[in-house]
Amino acid sequence: MRMRKLGKSGLEVSALGLGCMGLSYGYGPATETSQAIALIRTAFERGVTFFDTAEAYGPFVNEELLGEALAPFRDKVVIATKFGFKGGKVEDGLDSRPANVKAVAEAALKRLKTDRIDLFYQHRVDPDVPVEDTAGAVKDLIRDGKVLHFGMSEAGAQTIRRAHAVQPVTALQSEYSLWWREPEQEILPTLEELGIGFVPFSPLGKGFLTGAITESTTFDKSDFRNIVPRFSSSARKSNQTLVDLLGEIATAKKVTPAQIALAWLLAQKPWIVPIPGTTKLHRLEENVGAAAVTLSDADLAAIAAVLAKVAVQGDRYPAHLQARVGR
Repeated sequence: MRMRKLGKSGLEVSALGLGCMGLSYGYGPATETSQAIALIRTAFERGVTFFDTAEAYGPFVNEELLGEALAPFRDKVVIATKFGFKGGKVEDGLDSRPANVKAVAEAALKRLKTDRIDLFYQHRVDPDVPVEDTAGAVKDLIRDGKVLHFGMSEAGAQTIRRAHAVQPVTALQSEYSLWWREPEQEILPTLEELGIGFVPFSPLGKGFLTGAITESTTFDKSDFRNIVPRFSSSARKSNQTLVDLLGEIATAKKVTPAQIALAWLLAQKPWIVPIPGTTKLHRLEENVGAAAVTLSDADLAAIAAVLAKVAVQGDRYPAHLQARVGR
C-alpha cells in the first residue's frame, strides 16, 4: 500500500488506516478476541500500518486488544489512541485536565504494551479546561518520550489554532465522508494552512455508504446507530438515493460503493488518511483495495454531480453528542 505523510509533521502512515473501535465498542457485541486479533494482523499483512483506538473504547479493552495484536510488529506500525473522558467513560463527561492527560498516557502505555504512543489525540475538546493547558500536558509527554505526536478530534478551527501554538498538532481526526462534508468549509483550509494532517473517521458513513444497510435493516440493541437521527428508517429511505447513484458509478468502474467512497476521500488531499473500521475480513479486503482505485477528473466530476442533487437527511449525532463537536 502507498504511504502518506500527515501534514508537515513527517509522520508517515499507510494511505488507509484501521479504525478499531467497532471490534470492542459502539456497534453491537464485541468481536471474539482471537477473531479480532486475526483481523488486525491481516490488516498489517495487507499493508496497513496505522491503527486507531482510544481508552474510551470499551473502556480500555480495545487498547488491550491492540497491544496484544500488534506486539509482534510494534516497531513497524503507528498506534493512535485518545484521552479526554472521565475514567474513560463517555457517559461520565469530559476531562482534559493535565493531570488526567498524563495519567491516561501512563495507563495506555501499559495496555498497549509499548514504551511510546505514536499519536495521542484529545478525544473531544473540554470546555472547562483551557486547550493551552491540555496541549502543554501533551508537550510534556512528548518531551519525556512517552508520546511522539499530538492530535485532536472534532475540534473547531480556532481551538486547533490555539493548541497548535503551544504544541504543533500533527493530525485532526473528525468525521468526513461523501455524506458529511462540513469539514470542507473551514476545517480543511485551516489544516492546509497549518500543515496538519486529516484523519477522517466514519469514512463509509458508519456503514451506510457500503450499500449493505437499507431502511429495513435492524441493529443490535447496543448499536450506537439506534440513536443517530441519520439512521432513522425514514432518513435511511431518503438517503438511499445517494448510495444508489454511487453504486452506478462503482459498477461502471468495476469496484464497490465503499471503494468509491474511500477513493474519493483519498483524492481530496494528499495528507488525508481515512480509517475505515470493520469486523469482517472480506470488508477489510474490500477497504484495502480502495487504496488502489484511482478516480479520474471525469469520475470526480460525476461524483460531484451526484452530491449536488442529493440532500442527505438526518443529523449525524443526537443533540447531547452534537454539543461536544466543533468546539
